[in-house]
Amino acid sequence: MLTVVLLILSNIFMTFAWYGHLKYKDTPLVKVIMISWLIAFVEYCFQVPANRIGHNFFSAAQLKIMQEVITLVVFTVFSVLYLKEGLKWNYIVGFLMILGAVFFVFKKW
Repeated sequence: MLTVVLLILSNIFMTFAWYGHLKYKDTPLVKVIMISWLIAFVEYCFQVPANRIGHNFFSAAQLKIMQEVITLVVFTVFSVLYLKEGLKWNYIVGFLMILGAVFFVFKKW
């Protein structure tokens, strides 16, 4: 559970680092890059321990697919609430297909 919490925190910071600047298109690119790097540093402070701890219980592939699903959930909330972008039906279908990957990665074969 700690791994999931750390990955969620990590993804919140990374989403802001990657996409938060889209609301501030008049800000100089160099400034945006520097601020994004600072935010990404905080992201790594959560992400690295999440993977280090999580690898005691999950394979690297399982950690990656878990991270991708968390990323999509965090990004969806971010894009709707922060960027005020609509959630289209085809985005939802694409996300559901990725959830199919979770089934195949975590199923005991």
